[in-house]
Order: sequence, then C-alpha cells, then structure tokens
Amino acid sequence: MDFELNEQQRSIRDAVARVCARFDDAYWLARDTDGAFPQDFAEAIAAGGWFGVAMPESCGGAGLGITEAAIVMQEIGRLGLAASSAVHINIFGLQPVVGFGTEEQKARMLAPLIAGRHRACFGVTEPDAGLDTSRITTFARREGGRYVVNGRKVWTSTAQRADHILLLARTARREDGRRPTDGMSVFYTPLDRSRIEVREIDKLARKAVDSNALFIDNLEIPEADRIGPEGEGFRVLLHGLNAERILVAAGALGAAGAALDKAAAYARDRHVFGRPIGQNQAIQHPLADIWMRLQAAEAMMFRAAALYDAGRPCGLEANSARYLAGQVSYDAAFRALRTHGGFGFAREYHVERYFRESVLNFIAPVSEELILCHVAENALGLPKSY
Repeated sequence: MDFELNEQQRSIRDAVARVCARFDDAYWLARDTDGAFPQDFAEAIAAGGWFGVAMPESCGGAGLGITEAAIVMQEIGRLGLAASSAVHINIFGLQPVVGFGTEEQKARMLAPLIAGRHRACFGVTEPDAGLDTSRITTFARREGGRYVVNGRKVWTSTAQRADHILLLARTARREDGRRPTDGMSVFYTPLDRSRIEVREIDKLARKAVDSNALFIDNLEIPEADRIGPEGEGFRVLLHGLNAERILVAAGALGAAGAALDKAAAYARDRHVFGRPIGQNQAIQHPLADIWMRLQAAEAMMFRAAALYDAGRPCGLEANSARYLAGQVSYDAAFRALRTHGGFGFAREYHVERYFRESVLNFIAPVSEELILCHVAENALGLPKSY
C-alpha cells in the first residue's frame, strides 16, 4: 500500500495552501470577534475551483474523488473550524445529487454551486428527533407536480446567507413503512425566505459561521427538485453522509496539525529556568503522543476516502476516521493551550480559538457515542443498542 500523495495530489495541497496563506490568524481572530461571515475567503476557494474538486467535469468540476476533496479540506482545516465550516457544505453537500441526480439536475444544480454563485445549506436535523433521523416529522405533502412542506429543522449552518437547501422530509408516515427509514425523500431547492423563517443560534464557538433553527411553513417544491426516488431519501442521504464524515475528519485533522505546530513552535522558543520548555519531557511526550495519533487518524481517513472513491462500503472506516480525528483535534488543541501556559488563555495566541472550536467534534455531525454503537454493531457483531 502506498501512503504517499501523488504529484497531482501534492499540487492540489500546495495550491490550496497558497490560497489559505492569504487568510492568516489575524483574519480569523477578527472574524471570531465581529462574527462576519468570511465571504472573501469562500470566494477565494470558489475562484480556485475547489468547490468542484469532487464534482463531475460535465458540470464544471474537476472530476476527482473524495480523496482529493479530503486533501483540500485538511489544508483548509489548518485555519480552524470556522474556515472549514464556511465552505465544506459546498464541497461535499451535494454528493447526493452527484450519486442520484438526473443529468438535468446535475447540470442545473451543480454548476452554479461549483462556480460559487449558489450557496447551499443542509436541512436534516430536527429538534425533536436529534440523531434518530427516522423520527423526523417535517412532511412534504404531494400535490400534483409539486410538494408542500411544513416542519422544523435545527443546527442548519450558513442558512443566514444560503440561497438553496438540501432538505430531508417525510413523504410517507413512519408507521407505514417496512423499515423506520422508509418514506423519506431528499430535495434540493431554493431557500424561499417567505416560507422559511431562519433564526440564528448563539453558540460557544465558530461565531463567523451561523447555525440556525428553521421554521418551514407551506414551502412549495417542484417534483423536479426531488433527488432520487420518492421514499428512498435515507439511502440517497447516506451517499452524502459518508463523504461528510470523511471531509469533516479531514478538516479536524488539519486543525489538529495546526494546533500541534503552534505548540511545538512555542515549546522551542519559550525559555523558562534558563532553557526551552520543549526540552522538558513533560512537554515533549504529550506532543509526541499527539503526533503519532494524528498519523493514525490520517491513515484511517485516507483509507475511508479510498474505499468511497472505489465505490466500496466505507461506513465503518468513515465513522472511525471521524471519531479518531475528532479526539485528536480536541487533545491537540487542549495540549497546545496548556503548552502556552497562561498565554494559551489569551486570544492573541490563537490556540484558545482552536480549543473552543474543537469541542464541536464530539457532537457534530454525529456524536461519539453513536459512532461507537455503529462500530460495535457492524465491526464486532454486537446487538444493536439504539
């Protein structure tokens, strides 16, 4: 097995790094302070063509795989979670369209997203369903050649400025299906603000990228905006969820690497008791441990991406990568803060921002606990616990 990036992949990494270098720590500290969406950053990523890295060439994309998208997201992740969250929906969010959309839908939906003319948001989670997606109650009632949708969504990122939404809704009652996940459908449609009220949620971190509660009242969606067969939305959605797990893991690994680099640089430069603190094993050993864990999580992430690109099952690997990357991202950020001592508490050293942002890795887009349940059931053959 070859774990080295090929020449094209190295070129992708280096090109994205050049774009990211224009948006330094001071830029992200300012966005974390004023809460302004990093529009110029998102536009720079779009201008480089990176929204389309894993999209079909026929729609203006690069026609590459989730592996290459992960390389992009890992480099962006070095800037922090706000940077990742500002763009990752446009990079991975429409994988259900790539996998299940008609040629007409791909041309109509993907091209403007890739060019940065459209911005998507993701309407799946609901306040009374949480991680049990089968219990969503947002309902799309069919009326001729259209659907009329009513319901609620929560934790919908970027909805303050999105113009389209990838929406999961029931088109049949849960009790009428053979399985709990039957009877759901996926739509990609304009976010009509006359029918969708968007309320921002104040939160712990990632101030520059809004999270929202959505209230949907008689939203009309044409049948042409349904992705895949009616009632098979959960299967359609899964095509995007494994990609999401992989790319969120990639962003977390980028953040972990950046936090580790900041800690190591400070440990080399900071002198106490007449010598650099990095000479002390109490500083060295935790950082070395994080470096090794980072390599292991990265290997799992690329394994999951390779399986996804080969069209093979990758749910275990994608979820495992997400779990391992989330843990090492948090531990790297916390260790970076502790390595900086009192200065780690100061915003000007930036590591406290990485620490606050890293907490999200434990709960989104899926909790650690549910990942462990999934692995116990599917890797170890243990009884389903949920």
